[in-house]
Amino acid sequence: MLLAGLAAAGAEEFDPTSLDLAALIECRADVPAYNGFALWLSGEPGAAEKLGWKEVTAGNPFLRQYQLPVPVHVFGREMASVVLTATGPMAVVDDVSAPDLARALGVTAQISTPDKFLGEKVLVESSEEADGMTFSTHIALNVSTVNSHPGKVLAGCSYALDVK
Repeated sequence: MLLAGLAAAGAEEFDPTSLDLAALIECRADVPAYNGFALWLSGEPGAAEKLGWKEVTAGNPFLRQYQLPVPVHVFGREMASVVLTATGPMAVVDDVSAPDLARALGVTAQISTPDKFLGEKVLVESSEEADGMTFSTHIALNVSTVNSHPGKVLAGCSYALDVK
């Protein structure tokens, strides 16, 4: 019940004019900032259109892809497309290899083959106890390739809050 109340409050309080997409993608935001945005985007009718985002077919049931009305500057590049995963936003990069981008961002490869790249750099790993519950935060910068986006690299942040 507490989480449902927090989620609803975060979505209601989100102001779309305050969106700093680059900060969300580059892991310069915190979990509540991302969650407020994600809940607003998924719960507000016409939210993507209010941002000027145009949904495009991602070819992957685990990703929602949007063409941005104005490119966003992330990782030293201009990106015009973003995908949203279950845990965060990722820029769609098409002018660099995944290993090269990961190296430039200090991301460690967990899988690096000609067919698949997956890397992660943990930026925040913490736990707090309050009111008999443990709140664990995990924020990580990710670089990956997926079959649905041949020749592209996905780079962005994952935000997770686990409550026990």
